[in-house]
Amino acid sequence: MTGAGAADVLDRLLHDWQQAFNGHNPNEIAALFSQDALFQGISPQLRCGPQEIFDYYARVTRGTTAQVEVVSAVRLSQTIVHGFAEVTFIAPTGDLHLVRLSIVAKQAESAWLIHNYHAATRQ
Repeated sequence: MTGAGAADVLDRLLHDWQQAFNGHNPNEIAALFSQDALFQGISPQLRCGPQEIFDYYARVTRGTTAQVEVVSAVRLSQTIVHGFAEVTFIAPTGDLHLVRLSIVAKQAESAWLIHNYHAATRQ
């Protein structure tokens, strides 16, 4: 993905995140984050690195799914992309939780990884 556009980078990365999330696979999700990733989910605790991110996703209720749409993306450098995505989390009960993500992706060798993830509730 070296020459990919910013939106393509985030589309692919968040597609992989969505697939792992919907499959309730916290190992696959954590593997999408850099070793020094900063993560702010819906809970107030700031998390750092794949192990803390794994722990966060391991607690998600089974059967919860996500639908992701990248809404903007910009390449900050050859190896850094920033953007926003809208996520709709669907609980097993059918309840919806609308979230906006701010994502910074960083290229590490041939793979793009999430370096910074911040979630905020949206109306």
